[in-house]
Amino acid sequence: MRFTCTRENLHQALSVVGGVSSKQVNLPILSNIYIEAKESNVEVVSTDLEIAVRVRVRAKVDEPGVFTVPAKTFSDYVSLITDAQVSVSLTGNELKVENGQSSTKIKGMPAEDYPVIPEIQEDHGYVFDREELKEGLARVIIATAKTDMRPELSGVYMGFFTERHAGLVLAATDSYRLSEKRVKVQNGEDQLMAILPGKTAQEVARLLSLAKGEDGDNMVHVFLSDSQFGLRIDGIELTSRLVEGRYPDYAQIIPTEFKTVATAPADLLVKKIKAASLFSTTGVNGVTMNISASDKQIHISSLSNQTGEHNSSLEVEVTGEDNAILLNFRYTLDGLQQMVDGEVEFCVNSGDAPCVFRPVGKEDFLYIVMPIRK
Repeated sequence: MRFTCTRENLHQALSVVGGVSSKQVNLPILSNIYIEAKESNVEVVSTDLEIAVRVRVRAKVDEPGVFTVPAKTFSDYVSLITDAQVSVSLTGNELKVENGQSSTKIKGMPAEDYPVIPEIQEDHGYVFDREELKEGLARVIIATAKTDMRPELSGVYMGFFTERHAGLVLAATDSYRLSEKRVKVQNGEDQLMAILPGKTAQEVARLLSLAKGEDGDNMVHVFLSDSQFGLRIDGIELTSRLVEGRYPDYAQIIPTEFKTVATAPADLLVKKIKAASLFSTTGVNGVTMNISASDKQIHISSLSNQTGEHNSSLEVEVTGEDNAILLNFRYTLDGLQQMVDGEVEFCVNSGDAPCVFRPVGKEDFLYIVMPIRK
C-alpha cells in the first residue's frame, strides 16, 4: 500500500472517524482504524461494532492495499504535521508516514482481523438540510436517558410522516423532561417510526458539524431499514443499529391548554434561573417559579441550608391566572438554552402538572419539564 494526499484531507478524515473507535479490552483492534487504498481513492473506517463510519479521501494511489493502525496515535501525529503533502506506505506491520524532512513508522495490525463493515441498506430514504437536521438532533439529545435500564428511553424517537407532523418528528425523554423537534423532509415520503441510539444521535450531530458541504451541497441522505440507520454526506457514510422495541406514546402527556402563559426573553430567564441555582439544595436542584398575573412578573426563588437563599423577579407578559411550580433547574436550563435567541412562552397549569417551554412564533419545538413534587 502506498498513497499520497494532502495533510488537510487526511486530518479531516481522521477527525471524522475518530469519534467511533473503541477501547474494548476484549477486542483491541477496535481501537484501530481500517485504511484501504483503492485505485481511485483511500477509505478510512472506524467501528465500535454498534456504529461504523466510513470516509473517502482524495489521494494519488500508487499501490492498493489495506492495514489498520491505532486511531489516536495516527490522528494525533497527522494533526502535528505542518507540510501540505503526506506520503503513506506499508512496510511489514508498520505504516510509514513521510512528510517533508520527517519520517514516522506506526505499528499496526493486519486488516484481516478487522470486523466486516455493513453496507447501507437503502430500504427507506429521506433527504434533509444539514443544518436543520443537526439543530433538531442537538435539541432533543439533551433529554435522552443516561442509563440503559430502559433502552428505548436512552435513544431518540424518529417518526416520519406520522400524525404529529408531515415530516420528521424527533423526540427524547428520560421521564423527567421531554424535548420534541419537527424537521422538514426535503425528499422522501415513507411513513416509519424508529429509535436511534443516543450515542449514534450524538455521533451524527458531530459528523454534521464536521461535514464541509462541498460544492454548495448541503443535503443529508438518511436511510432506514428494519434494524439499521444509515447516513451519507460529503463522502462520509455512517451505519448504526437501531434500538429494538416501541417508543412510549409521549404525546399523551403534552398539555393542549394552559391556565397560565408567561412570555419572557429567553436569555434573561436563563440568567435568572442560573443565579437561583447557586442557592438551590444539592441533590434536589429545585427552583421555585411563581408567576404573578396581577403585576406581570415571574418571581424566581431558591433556598439552601448550605449556601443561603435567593429571590429575583423578571417582568413578563402574562395571560391567565397566578401560578407557581417547583422545577429542577438543570432540566429547565437544558431546554431554555436551546432557545436563547428570542422570547419563550412558559406555560403552566399547576404545581403538579408538567409545564411547557416553547419559542415564541415557532411551532416546531417544545420542551416539557415535570415538576418536583413538594
